[in-house]
Amino acid sequence: MELGGYENLSLERSEAVLRVTLNRPDRCNAISPDLMAELHRLLEAVEQDAETRVLVLRGAGKSFCGGYDISSSDDAAEALDDSTFSPLEKLQSAGVDGDTFDRLWRLPIPTIVQIQGHCLAGGTDLALACDLIICAEDALIGYPAVRSMGVPSTHMWLYHLGPQWTKRLLFSGDSITGAKAAELGFALEAVPAAALEERVARLAERISWIPRDLLALNKRVVNRGLDLMGRTLLQETATEADMLGRFVPDSKSFTETIAARGLREAIGERDARFKPEDPLA
Repeated sequence: MELGGYENLSLERSEAVLRVTLNRPDRCNAISPDLMAELHRLLEAVEQDAETRVLVLRGAGKSFCGGYDISSSDDAAEALDDSTFSPLEKLQSAGVDGDTFDRLWRLPIPTIVQIQGHCLAGGTDLALACDLIICAEDALIGYPAVRSMGVPSTHMWLYHLGPQWTKRLLFSGDSITGAKAAELGFALEAVPAAALEERVARLAERISWIPRDLLALNKRVVNRGLDLMGRTLLQETATEADMLGRFVPDSKSFTETIAARGLREAIGERDARFKPEDPLA
């Protein structure tokens, strides 16, 4: 498969391992519509690429992914104004991202996500669509957007953390460190930041020694088990709930504040009451 032709992703291959890097470091690798479109196109290519046995997903710069780029439009106020959409249109729009996350989840080959720095909001949606999560011990992981903008639309938190810790974090929008994430089951393991690259590379190489078809069969069985536990229905329910959350009066007020005074000021005002905000370690 071709490794070029992407503006928001950079690709490199090491034998049977394909490393995909979110390449928007100036925006903390925030998820834009263009990035999602490129990721969807890439996943389609990887599905047909017999040479690739493991996909590693990582972020350029200091952080993995700071969330969704809600100001990626030339007219941010218009992009944020949900009043221009009907509930059905908003649900259909949310389903586009959901299709890409689901494609990543169902990719025939194993996927490993490498988390350093921030992994927030949409960044966690992306990470939780992968099979294995390895993070730096000092990474910062959370979904602060639940304080003002709906719910995680893919909602894999429950399957990794269980009901109580999922509620603890999504009721508050608080964040956890990478070390805590590994303790709770969000991540497979946490390592010192300096060792993260090597640890992921070693695991990816080890997995790549297994024939692609056997990897695909084992992944299929585990994923089917999660589907039997209700994963697909839960994702649909979460997407609908996220859409409804955008029409809550407080959410609309937050959107108006962004349009009037900018995202940074709106978030600062929203989160001021939570300070000091130390991650759960």
